[in-house]
Amino acid sequence: MDNSTYVSISLASAMRRALEVSANNMANANTAGFKGERVVFESYMHTESGSGDGTSFVLDKGSYLDGTQGTITHTGNPLDVAVQGDGWLSYLTPTGQRAYGRDGHLTVDAQGNLMTLSGARVLDAGGGPIALPPDLNGEVTISADGAITTPQGDVIAALGLFDVPEIQSFERIGAGMFVPPGEGDLPQPVPAIGTTVVQGAVEGSNVEPIVEMTRMMDIQKAYERSVKLMGSEDDLRKDALRRLGQTT
Repeated sequence: MDNSTYVSISLASAMRRALEVSANNMANANTAGFKGERVVFESYMHTESGSGDGTSFVLDKGSYLDGTQGTITHTGNPLDVAVQGDGWLSYLTPTGQRAYGRDGHLTVDAQGNLMTLSGARVLDAGGGPIALPPDLNGEVTISADGAITTPQGDVIAALGLFDVPEIQSFERIGAGMFVPPGEGDLPQPVPAIGTTVVQGAVEGSNVEPIVEMTRMMDIQKAYERSVKLMGSEDDLRKDALRRLGQTT
């Protein structure tokens, strides 16, 4: 294959990756606390030996988390909390993983465990699961710092709010949650500074559907152009071989 084909392949691979990320963003446009993902590309210039000319390829350098604050919507549910700031809530997933996210659409099960609608238990500042007395029936007050108090003013728990220094390196597991990667020595999450919660509200996804849809359309067009270019190069080679065969 000549360089033009390799360039087309590199662009097609990059656009496919971008399309997958954008599609996942769209699928989570209504997921509470979801943070969009963005792909980073880089141009790599390859210079042939003995030639001053170079060929530019597209490289997928990874992705990054869009930390923009999502819209806060009041729900009237006293167990719901919207996170304001850069901090993260902490959860224990049904599979036993310690996860971080900003889904504050909460409920309690029959045992009084504070949970997300996806089934993850909410953890306190010390990393333990939060359980509310069943007789409260959700009648609690949650202050800006995450303290949960009864109608009598007794503090019974505190939501864990954490700064996660290397959240960009964490793995997405769905429902807007992240877990530490299997390998690597990363700094431990620490109590968040400057992060507060709003009771009776949830933070929506920061994905803007119209903007994301437009981005997907542009990516799709770029992908189709790269595939078409590969087809054109293939047709040219076939035509050249056909002409050579006719002259022999």
